[in-house]
Amino acid sequence: MSKSGTKKIQAIRGMNDLLPSDSPRWQFFEAKVRQIMQRYAFDEIRMPIVEQTALFARSIGEVTDIVEKEMYTFEDRNGDSLTLRPEGTAGCVRAAMEHGLLYNQTQRLWYQGPMFRHERPQKGRYRQFHQVGVETYGFEGPDIDAEVILLSARLWKELGLFEHVTLELNSLGSLEARAAYRDTLVAYFNEHFELLDEDSRRRLESNPLRILDSKNPAMAEMLDAAPQLLDHLDEASIEHFESLKAMLDAAGIGYVVNPRLVRGLDYYSRTVFEWTTTALGSQGTVCAGGRYDGLVEQLGGKPAPAVGFAMGIERLILLLETLDLVPDEALGKSDVYLMALDDTSTTAALTLAETLRAELPALKLQLHCGGGSFKSRMKKADKSDAGVALLLGQDEVANQTVTLKFLRDDREQQSVAQAALAATLNDLIIR
Repeated sequence: MSKSGTKKIQAIRGMNDLLPSDSPRWQFFEAKVRQIMQRYAFDEIRMPIVEQTALFARSIGEVTDIVEKEMYTFEDRNGDSLTLRPEGTAGCVRAAMEHGLLYNQTQRLWYQGPMFRHERPQKGRYRQFHQVGVETYGFEGPDIDAEVILLSARLWKELGLFEHVTLELNSLGSLEARAAYRDTLVAYFNEHFELLDEDSRRRLESNPLRILDSKNPAMAEMLDAAPQLLDHLDEASIEHFESLKAMLDAAGIGYVVNPRLVRGLDYYSRTVFEWTTTALGSQGTVCAGGRYDGLVEQLGGKPAPAVGFAMGIERLILLLETLDLVPDEALGKSDVYLMALDDTSTTAALTLAETLRAELPALKLQLHCGGGSFKSRMKKADKSDAGVALLLGQDEVANQTVTLKFLRDDREQQSVAQAALAATLNDLIIR
């Protein structure tokens, strides 16, 4: 309680503030993502964070945990049921259909932003979380499957993560082949019904493939002996999968075929993949994707092939922090701290700061504001983590010079003409 007796308002559990000390890591990661997307000629799309509830019920499925338990759903003033998006794929398909991006066209799209699920918050997993997603439409062959995987691999290499992640692959086959496999799997699980835990029994009729995902050690032996989907693939899906593996082999991307890697949603077909890591303790997924050729038709459009992936930013930032892979220069520290030595020089310092920012766009310059004694000004200069302080007093203003003081190196301070200051800083810091 505050002194007035009013309870302080705090953030909603699982919805976290991103503080200034954290944001440089996010900016570093997001800049790498944007660079990679541009290099692969993917176009950015931005969708609303609120959609009609029916979009997710129809795409994800009403019997999934996401729709049954985790969605933030509410009625607006018109009585319409709306939902904060729990994932990005459905909204991207809706936007592409609504704006005519799928008719006789191919699309390579990407997005980033917040998603929302009401689940138990834990380290690296929150109720408001952020994802980068890639969605492609209109490509039937395995080459686009390979390209989105290679794009993600390129990002890991740029971030220094490639040696810390493993690519897992599987194929779900055609919808018809998977339906037949589903019947075989249900029959097998019914034979071992007493070994199924409560979650698996609930999924047996609604989503039996997801039982294969179970991490329950008591079920491990039974699951290992379950019929494998790879043994039930149709001929075209086998050819698609073999071609994909050959392309990844040619590109030098190692992978593990994981027969238990599945997606429980009906619109998925053929390729599914995950990038996993053990660097955060137990094995965890940092990126998951696959081919979802059935979703556009399921949402009312003409059938269109599609493949994509999504990655959780929070987990990747945690991974970068754990492995200490964010370079110091990306952490947002100032290069230069410019301060007036007295209040009469404040305007001159302000003007000089703007001149330097115009001449040196890459320079990170922090201007002292708020006055104070010389000692307090120097303390703030030191706290800024800048390597150099620029001191401007009455003598410097009169002589059109500035005193350059090294804050991290044992070097003599020097007087520099303001006309030569930009060139001096360019040599000292930017180069």
